[in-house]
Amino acid sequence: MRTRPTPWRVRTAAALTTLALTGLAACGSSGSGDGEEIVVGVFSWTAAGVQAEILSQVAEEHPELGVSEIVQQNVDPAVGWAGIDKGDVDVLVEVNLPNQQQFADEAAETTELVSETYGGAVQGWFVPAYLVEEGGAAEGLTSVDQLAEEKYADAVGGVLYDADPGWVTTEQNAARIEGFGLEIEHNPSSEAAELAELKRAYDDEEPILVYLYRPHWVFDEYDLVQLEEPNPYVEGAFTDGGPTDVAIPTLAANIAARKDLQDRAPEFVEFLKNVEIPLEDVEALLAAANADSSLTPEDLATQWLDENADLVESWLP
Repeated sequence: MRTRPTPWRVRTAAALTTLALTGLAACGSSGSGDGEEIVVGVFSWTAAGVQAEILSQVAEEHPELGVSEIVQQNVDPAVGWAGIDKGDVDVLVEVNLPNQQQFADEAAETTELVSETYGGAVQGWFVPAYLVEEGGAAEGLTSVDQLAEEKYADAVGGVLYDADPGWVTTEQNAARIEGFGLEIEHNPSSEAAELAELKRAYDDEEPILVYLYRPHWVFDEYDLVQLEEPNPYVEGAFTDGGPTDVAIPTLAANIAARKDLQDRAPEFVEFLKNVEIPLEDVEALLAAANADSSLTPEDLATQWLDENADLVESWLP
């Protein structure tokens, strides 16, 4: 798997149901002494692993938070939410909303979202800047709906390169092509294949149109322009009878915690409520992981904590 593994754009309901039947796999722990053992569910993307490590290292350095040990468990979204609802998991980091909202709603009796780590993580359709700048093949292209014009569809290559077929966003993109009445091909395969296609086109300054999302290391490497959305996302879009000529929703990452953790480790919960990491910092961490595959989430977390001591201090109750 690449250094930035399959992100949180979740995956079909059937696949999630299957995943929910699997067990939780331990992947690491930290801490010692008196206090509560906290189980943190870690999703399969780099940002989740780094944030779990940040929590682990802060808890270890600050025993006053009341945590003796943080045990990290590898989980997929369905597994993690099933685990936190049953009490096998105490905390989930990088909870992606709105994509995981249904899970959060179903676990509302036992679990609450305690903080938004970062917001404003846009997703949509991107083209290289060289295509739309003055003199570029798609000069004048600024918005998704302009792709209904043959000249602009041709100028971006007539294809939307997309990620894994099972992602929710892949289904949404197929619906968007139809909703906007576009005569472009939809080409989902895998994120790795999509990024390889982007690199090939970018290196030769050829036309290309890709679906991407933030946070992602790709924006550190390429100069990309997101096409504007003529219609904002609305609740109920992409469901039966809902509009499909709208934007894919902007994402936010959250921390979820079991409600009973407030009684077991109140200082730790107060700390979690204060955790905020700038989106730009998350992307920088992903870029570092992509540039050097030997860096572990622990390495990245240690580096980030060293550089952001004042911010971390502000999180402490």
